[in-house]
Amino acid sequence: MEFCPTCGNMLQFELPNMGKSSRFFCPTCPYVSYLENRVKIKRKQHLVKKELEPIISDDDMKNAAQTEATCPNCGFGKAAFIQIQLRSADEPASTFYKCMNEDCRQNWRED
Repeated sequence: MEFCPTCGNMLQFELPNMGKSSRFFCPTCPYVSYLENRVKIKRKQHLVKKELEPIISDDDMKNAAQTEATCPNCGFGKAAFIQIQLRSADEPASTFYKCMNEDCRQNWRED
């Protein structure tokens, strides 16, 4: 969406017609902006994903209580868990689990 630099109204688009290139024009004043037919991208910006910090660290899980919960990754029957209130007070707490199997150590959560 483009706006007229002189009066501030929204510019309208006109398709190319009879050899004229496409353009933006203002319906209230004589402002016209012609568009080039070919647009070149001179530089591409590569996006880098930001590293996410875990909500619960391994130190938090060392002191956590253990329960009988089945790991969805390996099926092991014991897991450490911590409950944290992430949403409003009238919603239930979120439970974070960590598998106690030394080969797995999978993290998962239940809301």
